[in-house]
Amino acid sequence: MSDPSDELLHERIGRVAWLTFNRPRVRNAMTWAMYDALEKHCRELNDDSDVDVVVLRGAGGEAFVAGTDIKQFAHFTEAQDALDYERRIDSVIGGLHALNKPTIALIEGYCVGGGAAIAMACDFRYCTPDLKFGIPIARTLGNCVSMTNVSRLVDLVGPARAKEVLMLARMIGADEAKLAGLVTDSFEADSIEAEVGRVIERLQGFAPLTLGACKEAIHRVQVARQPAEGSDTDLISLCYTSQDFRGAVASFINKTPHSWSGR
Repeated sequence: MSDPSDELLHERIGRVAWLTFNRPRVRNAMTWAMYDALEKHCRELNDDSDVDVVVLRGAGGEAFVAGTDIKQFAHFTEAQDALDYERRIDSVIGGLHALNKPTIALIEGYCVGGGAAIAMACDFRYCTPDLKFGIPIARTLGNCVSMTNVSRLVDLVGPARAKEVLMLARMIGADEAKLAGLVTDSFEADSIEAEVGRVIERLQGFAPLTLGACKEAIHRVQVARQPAEGSDTDLISLCYTSQDFRGAVASFINKTPHSWSGR
């Protein structure tokens, strides 16, 4: 078994913490251990007064995070498995969203599924021109995302474009993402690190208490607008316990075609 510390790297450069998702051979797909490590790092960084800014990125230059590792869904047999998973993800992403210092997602290439959820929880998103942002579950697994993550998507791009992302399984490129406000800006791969560095320097020159207060105020508005916890239980249970979901997972693992049945 891989060491989680090797799959989610934590580096400190000056007063900036860099978290790197480090499974480039599978486009940095998230394992349970990586989610646990992300939550742990966020909790520790929240209490670390020596850190001004947190940057998240993917290793390899091809992807930020291409979702949760699908092989981990093979053991799901009942609704509670799905509910526990979605609530766990909500807790992890919620910890990142509520982190009390500025967060930046440095996105190269694919930013899909769970990766999209992680990026949407960050304060700023900077991407390369080859961005592929999406939550293509209607095409891939036939599962369902929590209403908390749907709420963040709607907050960023509006309900019409959210339906395109979720129901038409559309992948959004860099130009459209910038116009939609999904990403803050787009930079070439050979300059994005330097450009993000300039953003970090700018943030570090501002009043930290004001930054924290602004972030927390916006966070409280978003939380107040989110649906009540548990209001998506029926939707998650329906999709994750379906024959379609089990068949799609098996097809992915065995690399075989899958046809949807609606059951």
